[in-house]
Amino acid sequence: MTEKNIIKPRKLSGFMELMPNKQYIFDKMIEKIKNIYLKHAFLPLDTPVLELSEILLAKSGGEIDKEVYRFNKGETDICMRYDLTVPLARFVAMNSEQLHYPFKRFQIGKVYRGERAQKGRFREFIQCDADIIGNEELSLVADAECLKIVDEVFETLNLNIINQISNRNILFGYVEGLGYKDKTQSILTILDKINKIGKDNVCEELEKLDISKENISKLVDIITKRGKFQEILTQIKNLSENETFQKGISQIEEVYSYLKAMNINEEKIEFNLGIIRGQDYYTGTVFEAILPEHKDFGTVCGGGRYDNLATYFTDKKFPGVGLSIGFTRLFDLLDSNDMLKDAPLNNIMLQIIPLGDTLKECLELQSFFASHMVCEVAYENRSFKAKMKDANKQQIPYVIIIGENEVQTQIFTLKDMKNSQQYNFSKEECLEFLSKIK
Repeated sequence: MTEKNIIKPRKLSGFMELMPNKQYIFDKMIEKIKNIYLKHAFLPLDTPVLELSEILLAKSGGEIDKEVYRFNKGETDICMRYDLTVPLARFVAMNSEQLHYPFKRFQIGKVYRGERAQKGRFREFIQCDADIIGNEELSLVADAECLKIVDEVFETLNLNIINQISNRNILFGYVEGLGYKDKTQSILTILDKINKIGKDNVCEELEKLDISKENISKLVDIITKRGKFQEILTQIKNLSENETFQKGISQIEEVYSYLKAMNINEEKIEFNLGIIRGQDYYTGTVFEAILPEHKDFGTVCGGGRYDNLATYFTDKKFPGVGLSIGFTRLFDLLDSNDMLKDAPLNNIMLQIIPLGDTLKECLELQSFFASHMVCEVAYENRSFKAKMKDANKQQIPYVIIIGENEVQTQIFTLKDMKNSQQYNFSKEECLEFLSKIK
């Protein structure tokens, strides 16, 4: 007889796989985020995981190209999406005449990046995106609305955040005003590394670009300004007369005025000039959310204003503003730091346990409760004692025990498994009792 070859079960690194009880919490949190998006009149969109390579790679370049999962099926060159923004751009360009503007969509879905798997970085992860797209123009109210949504999302998740905001035009204009317009991207790339390599190393790299020591000091000073909105605004608003700089100041003041009108908690807003994200993408407002009690987590949500969403697919102008939550990474951080609520072992509210030959009656009773709560029958061929022990192990909060006497009288024993209290109720009384607990 040939020996059976047993394949060792294992999964690829960088792919999250949770036990069902934690997946239950994961899904509940996703549902809360979805409900906030729906509350703000965003509609769902679900684009394909696979896109034509010429579409998905139209705007990527650089490191992203190396991380994309790419393959050929016959003569078709295909990529797995690495974010949800490029598919959105393709969708808007394809359906621009059918959409109502501003077009508000959210998408919660998996994306794929073939980067080196390490703690906090996944090859497959869920992003929770929400974007507002305009046709030719888009009010700055949209920027404020996205910031408001971020605030509400994390409030419903019971996570305290600080929304750090800035405007790309402020730094662009400041660098331009110092006379370095042609070096803007190089300068900002170096300044963006200040938290990683330190102030001295940043100054050294800027010197290599022939930036004067006086201007290096000015650049480092502005990039490290952060604090309460009005205080920082007062400090910087007259630092430059450059037109782009003043445009950024005007825009962020306008956005802040809308946030106050939306009654956002001003203590949760911080003006941070150090936010440098997506230089070739974001064109105005930028923001990043952090957990102040866990700054080592880094950014838990980010986004901003962009003017050229679909520039690779159409000549039409579709400005937009959006936010993105890397939810898989966030969940992993919360889980590994014991910040999740205790994960229930299941979602069962009530289990019905037959005693003797009462299985059919148990199934009939289950149909009565099933439309009101998660209820199951312990129908396996095991002893009553084993079933009770298993219900306790599963942490099922309530059980109903049905024997021949219960079938005849229609009065059932409802047991609270946590404190061992028992009640004798009709099925209607059981339902009323359990409904109040829910």
